[in-house]
Amino acid sequence: MADSLTRTDAERRHDPDARGFASDNYAGVHPEILAALSLANGGHQPAYGADDYTAHLQHIFRAHFGPRTEAFPVFNGTGANVVALQALTDRWGAVVTTTNAHVHTDECGAPERVGGLKLLPVPTPDGKLTPDLVAREAYGFEDQHRAMPQVVSLTQSTELGTLYTPEEIRAVADFAHERGMALHVDGARIANAAAALGLPLRAFTTDVGVDVVSFGGTKNGMLFGEAVVVLRPEAVRAMPHVRKQSMQLAAKMRFVSAQFEALLAGDLWLRSAGRANAMAARLAAAVRDVPGVRVLHPVQANVVFARLPHETIERLGKRHRFYVWDETAGDVRWMCSHDTTEADVDAFAAALREEAARTGAPA
Repeated sequence: MADSLTRTDAERRHDPDARGFASDNYAGVHPEILAALSLANGGHQPAYGADDYTAHLQHIFRAHFGPRTEAFPVFNGTGANVVALQALTDRWGAVVTTTNAHVHTDECGAPERVGGLKLLPVPTPDGKLTPDLVAREAYGFEDQHRAMPQVVSLTQSTELGTLYTPEEIRAVADFAHERGMALHVDGARIANAAAALGLPLRAFTTDVGVDVVSFGGTKNGMLFGEAVVVLRPEAVRAMPHVRKQSMQLAAKMRFVSAQFEALLAGDLWLRSAGRANAMAARLAAAVRDVPGVRVLHPVQANVVFARLPHETIERLGKRHRFYVWDETAGDVRWMCSHDTTEADVDAFAAALREEAARTGAPA
C-alpha cells in the first residue's frame, strides 16, 4: 500500500537550479510549506472551510491583526481583490486606486466584469496614494450620473516597490472614513512591507484604519492561496456568499489554511520576505555603477526597476528571465524571491555588466 501511495509517473521537466528575476511567482514552494501540506494530507476533513486547519487559522490571523479579524482563504490574488472590493461596495459603487495598481492593470478587467464595480484610477509618481490624490476622484457621492466612490484601494508594498509608512496610511484612511468610504489594501507583498518597515502587520493596517486586506501568500513561498482579511467586520456584508459567488471557495480548504499556518504561526513569512528584500538591495547596489543603467525608484522591498539601453535588454533577456516594464523607455523590472541567493544576484549583475559592455552603453 505504501508504494502505491508514494509512486508517481510524473517526471521533472525543468532545471531545479534555474533562477530568474521576472517574478516572485516563478519561485518554487518553500520546503516548510511543503511539509505543512504533507501533514494536512491523509484522512478525511470537512470541506469548504469547516476543517480544523481553517478554524485554527482564525487564531493565527488574529494574533497578527487583532481580535476582531476574520480571515477568508481564497485561491489567488485576483480573487482576493475582487472578493474584497465586492464586499465593500454596492452595485453602483466605485473604487479609487492608482493607474499602476494591479487591480487596474493586471486583472483583465475582473473587478469591473466579475465584481461589477467601477475603478477610478489616479496617476501617481511613486505608486502611492495621498489624500490629495484620492480627492481627485472622491466626489459626486450623490450624483446619480456618476458611480459612487465607496472604497480607496492602495497597495503595500506598491507596484513600484515603494512603501507606505503607517502615518501615510492613516492619512488616507481618515480621509476615506470622513467621506463614508472604506480602505482596502492589496497586500500581495505585504510581508515584504512588514520586513522592510520593521513593524508588525497590524501597525500599518488595523491600527491605522484599514478595513480589509488582500493578504498574499503565493509570492512569499506558498504553493497557492491568498486570504481576504477583514479587520472591521461591520465594513463588509455577506463575505461567505461573496466568496462563493466569486468562485473562490475551495472545497479542500485545509490545504490553503495549512500553508498559511506554516507561513504565519512562526516567522517563516518574515524570514522569506526579508531574504527577498535583502537580495533586491544587493542587486541594486551591484548594478548602480554599470554604464547605461539607471535605477528608477527607491529599492524598499523586493524589486528593482531600472532603465537600460534596448540592446542591453535584448542581450540580457537571452540569458535571464525578467519583465520589460516599458518597452519604449527601456524600463525593466527585476524581482527577487524567497529562494533568491547571493550567488544568483551576483551572476545576474555580472551578466548585465558583460552585456552593457558589449552594447557599448555610455557611462
